[in-house]
Amino acid sequence: MTLTLKVNGASRDVDVADDTPLLWVLRDSLGLTGTKFGCGAAQCGACTVLVDGEPQRSCSYPLAAVGESTVTTIEAVDGPEAKAIQAAWIAGDVPQCGYCQSGQIMSAVALLRSNKKPTDADIDTAMNGNLCRCATYVRIRAAIHAAAKSLEG
Repeated sequence: MTLTLKVNGASRDVDVADDTPLLWVLRDSLGLTGTKFGCGAAQCGACTVLVDGEPQRSCSYPLAAVGESTVTTIEAVDGPEAKAIQAAWIAGDVPQCGYCQSGQIMSAVALLRSNKKPTDADIDTAMNGNLCRCATYVRIRAAIHAAAKSLEG
């Protein structure tokens, strides 16, 4: 079945079953490999993308659920919040192995778009389910605070 998706600002035609997880459409059909496979059960967050601006675990999000929504992956995330998060990630030496980072960044960007001054509790809630095997959680939280502060002025 051929479906048209809005991905990263462009309409893309894909010929896959509508129950195919969005992750595999992004990676295998569209060649967007920044979104990672982690657990396949929507528990680790490595596969997080934005669907109409909201974080979604693409490994368990069927293509049929996308419909007319706009999908944004790590390859195209942009805007002041994305730039602030990316700069804070670098300044804070957040990544170690880096595997989970695209999902972490996508969740952090969505948080700052909806909450310009998150508390630790807000960050913990928004980032819940984004696992980091290297345990850089303290650096992730600090980077989100730094990014939020940089957006103030």
